[in-house]
Amino acid sequence: METFIEAKPFIDNPYYEKKREEELVELESLFKSRSIDVPIIEIMRNFTTLPHCFTIQCCYGHFVHNKQKDPNNIEPLSNYQEEISKVDYRIAYIAFCLQNNELGRKLFEELKAVIEIDPAYVQFGSAEWFWERCVNSYVLQVEPERSKTKDRIYVSMKEALHIEKVRNRFFLEIKKIIQKHQQFAR
Repeated sequence: METFIEAKPFIDNPYYEKKREEELVELESLFKSRSIDVPIIEIMRNFTTLPHCFTIQCCYGHFVHNKQKDPNNIEPLSNYQEEISKVDYRIAYIAFCLQNNELGRKLFEELKAVIEIDPAYVQFGSAEWFWERCVNSYVLQVEPERSKTKDRIYVSMKEALHIEKVRNRFFLEIKKIIQKHQQFAR
């Protein structure tokens, strides 16, 4: 995330509802065109059920290497473990906008806590260009701390396997948080 910065504080957003509706329409077209990475479609759909949040953009995170050159590859690295020395990792992330209300701030704290999975590989913050698109927008990403402002990096197979493990747990944690917030939204 080339414009990744520390999380900005909440500000008033009188256009939240309008922007949410616009983004949900855009997201629905992405579902129809199958432009969202298959492993996170359910997560993205479930985000749409939360009135205090909407997603802006996402990526499952992809590992490209000499045995798998597809930039949208979702195969586990363990399939190739002993045959690869260098991996081109393309960042896993979810960018979302939160409503400046009690549930939005609660969701902010819970999503921010996802970094506890592995603070050296998970970041929570803002991205300038998302904030310009919609205030109170935040990014949760899986990327080595040393490269947190990059969209992709080259890593060793050993580190790629660690990133993959963190990424998988990252999306499981997000799924749990969304399920919890679906209860609040009822």
